[in-house]
Amino acid sequence: MLWLLVAPLALALAYFALLDGWYPVRLTWALLRARLLQPPVRDLLAEQRFAGRVLPSDLDLLLHMNNARYLREADMARSAHLARCGVLGALRALGARTVLAASCARYRRSLRLLEPFEVRTRLLAWDDSAFFLEARFVSLRDGFVCALLRFRQHMLGTSPERVVQHLCKRRVESPELPLDLQHWIAYNEASSQLLRAESGLSSAAKDQ
Repeated sequence: MLWLLVAPLALALAYFALLDGWYPVRLTWALLRARLLQPPVRDLLAEQRFAGRVLPSDLDLLLHMNNARYLREADMARSAHLARCGVLGALRALGARTVLAASCARYRRSLRLLEPFEVRTRLLAWDDSAFFLEARFVSLRDGFVCALLRFRQHMLGTSPERVVQHLCKRRVESPELPLDLQHWIAYNEASSQLLRAESGLSSAAKDQ
């Protein structure tokens, strides 16, 4: 009978010791919550908020939230955002999928232990192949924007225009790209050209 107790504990220990155990659990919960427990968001450009709090497991040696945790929390918030506004459903209907092709982060102030915050995510614009999203980490203590992240969400098997048309039932033009986003896109393209040249690839061998 003892093995009935020991075996589940050993499996749980192995799961969390050998795998990034909390990530699939939290991501699954974030998606289920967005789809089943929260109302859909019909406005593609509307800001959505994802609440969080800095836990001991989030801390680095300087006792503030680890830089990598911002990307993890933004990933949860972005997935929930795409689920609530219908993008993930549209991709399934179109037989397509999406991958993260680029990201950048600007850190402005540390988030401390147990500090409550919100990840405020919004869709900025799109081009022929990708959506561009922003995530702001806002401290709920004073409303300060502690970090600003930008993402290029690449579409595979379809285009952003088709996704938007599927959701809105009509053709919709992308909002104008903000100037700083234009600079970031140009940087990514220049970096891709440099890497293709170093690899001996032609300019036709596009990145995602």
